[in-house]
Amino acid sequence: MSHMKRLTYSRDALKTLGRIPADTARLIRSKLEQYAAEPASLTNNVKAIKGQPGYLRLRIGDWRVIFSDNGEVIAVIKLAPRGGAYS
Repeated sequence: MSHMKRLTYSRDALKTLGRIPADTARLIRSKLEQYAAEPASLTNNVKAIKGQPGYLRLRIGDWRVIFSDNGEVIAVIKLAPRGGAYS
């Protein structure tokens, strides 16, 4: 049985989660928890970020979640609406 990876959120990511609509924040958190428990289940929506080794991008609707995954801990770096995620 695989164990669930630990999720951590940067201060910036938590601030964004606090500002966006609650249902959107809930969706983002649940998708991240789903990824932590079963990374393969969201493979289609996860891509490596070009030019930023070690960083991945998870697509959740119009939102982009930038994170790193060292195998034990998923560190959520940034949340942003599509288009604003890379600035």
